Amino acid sequence: MKRFKDLRIWFGAVLTVLSFTQMVHSDQIPSAEHSKVEASPLEVATFAGGCFWCMEEAFDELEGVISTTSGYTGGHLKNPTYKEVSAGGTGHAEVVQVRYDPKIMSYERLLENFWRNIDPTTPDRQFCDVGTQYRPAIFYHNQEQKNLAEESKENLKKTSPFKDPIFTEIVPVSEFYPAEEYHQNFYQKNPLRYKFYKHTCGRKQRLKELWE
Repeated sequence: MKRFKDLRIWFGAVLTVLSFTQMVHSDQIPSAEHSKVEASPLEVATFAGGCFWCMEEAFDELEGVISTTSGYTGGHLKNPTYKEVSAGGTGHAEVVQVRYDPKIMSYERLLENFWRNIDPTTPDRQFCDVGTQYRPAIFYHNQEQKNLAEESKENLKKTSPFKDPIFTEIVPVSEFYPAEEYHQNFYQKNPLRYKFYKHTCGRKQRLKELWE
């Protein structure tokens, strides 16, 4: 009986090996290389446009944007808190980091959306928020993003509906620190408070004045 049991185990193992071999040769199991080809890698863009609550809303509505994360970059302090950044001494800017599918959403389109949702004429201020932590900026992740951002800025200088100079920075991204959890998706979690802030800050009114 024991011998018969051992034989079944051996025979089952042989069948498993043969089945796996057949699957590999019949392409039922994709190779690692094949999986890489099939994958659709996401890309990352980082923008500063004042209050990151508002910038999250501005990018979340775009098709092809997978996620937005409020956070801080461009400063010198490790692991800054909102209290430290908002005090203006860390060198960081409030930013939104955008993860997007380049097959659906281009970086050029993200840049267009960025300009339309900021006041590019103020160097260290956005609407009612004042200080270097609210400076408008494009934080590029690679040379291609830098080139496209600079080209976009030059085009805006030629075609902008306003006469004031453009102060928006184009600088390399530094270490990104996600903001505290209560800041993430704030406009969705606290809609009444968010709408009150956005209105009293004059963001919508100033954008209409600039772009319409």
